[in-house]
Amino acid sequence: MSSGSQQAVRSYQTIGAHAQVAAADPYRLVQLLLAKLLERLAAARGHMERREIARKGEQVSKAIEVLSALDASINMEQGGEIAANLRGLYGYMSVRLARANADDDPAGIEEVAALVRNIKDGWDGIDPAVQAAAAAGATAVP
Repeated sequence: MSSGSQQAVRSYQTIGAHAQVAAADPYRLVQLLLAKLLERLAAARGHMERREIARKGEQVSKAIEVLSALDASINMEQGGEIAANLRGLYGYMSVRLARANADDDPAGIEEVAALVRNIKDGWDGIDPAVQAAAAAGATAVP
């Protein structure tokens, strides 16, 4: 594929991602963020295995940015203990990723990926009717 074609594909993907975000309710936004986080972690691990240090660091930084966005989406007033636990978990994952990056530790990245998969599985399991009702009455994600 030519570099012009590759750029066109990347532009199309970016437009598609922006369209998904613009049309998404709060639950869908969290799903998208969790999926993006898993992508970033997989990319970081691949770069780590190939000894592409700069690219690994970029992907770890982007993963930490996604964790920050997820943390910012937490509604502490409505979320109660679950929100507090998520906040603590997101903080732990950020520190764990930074340490895994510094130590070149693939196990650290995999640990965080496993935690994210567990969160995503739970999030994906929320009944769509519950999501719709909460989204209709909520101003922020719990």
